[in-house]
Amino acid sequence: FLLGMGGIHLVLVLTGTGGLLGVLFVVNAVGSVALAVAVVVARQQRLALASGLGLLFVLGTLLALLIALSPVSLFGMRSSLGYQLAPTSIVVESVGVVVLAMTTVLALRTRAG
Repeated sequence: FLLGMGGIHLVLVLTGTGGLLGVLFVVNAVGSVALAVAVVVARQQRLALASGLGLLFVLGTLLALLIALSPVSLFGMRSSLGYQLAPTSIVVESVGVVVLAMTTVLALRTRAG
């Protein structure tokens, strides 16, 4: 789900999202790849940390999108569900939050036990 989220943001940059938002999307894509690699290669002791950081990253990205969809806006930018890949992003990021939360909890339980 981290790779999916990063891929969505990269596609948006490659299809025309520019300016500050484009830069933030590239940073999101790079961060997503780095965290996905960390989750995959982490040993048992570090898995809780890697998945917890991934969880915070996905949750932050989802919250940023939801704020941009609200009347409040984010950095003066607004989005809509009609915007390219917005509904897909909501689904991928929401499921990613659940999966990474479960992974983090299970890694912490295994570590404690």
